[in-house]
Amino acid sequence: MSIIYKEESYQIIGICMDIHNYLGHGFSEIVYKDALELEFRKAKIFYEREKEYEVVYKGIVLPHKFYADFVINEKSF
Repeated sequence: MSIIYKEESYQIIGICMDIHNYLGHGFSEIVYKDALELEFRKAKIFYEREKEYEVVYKGIVLPHKFYADFVINEKSF
């Protein structure tokens, strides 16, 4: 299996590992998202947080949206 955005993926995984090593486990997901947002800013990584997407099923837009935690450089992760 090949990684599509190899450099970006390794950088993001490294940031996530740093956050986990520093904070450990047990916090709510929102705490880790806040830390990740702080690190993305520090690393000058362009991101959007909680980006909303419509979900289309068999040509019909469903009533509920999908919210990506983060979109990096306009790519969903």
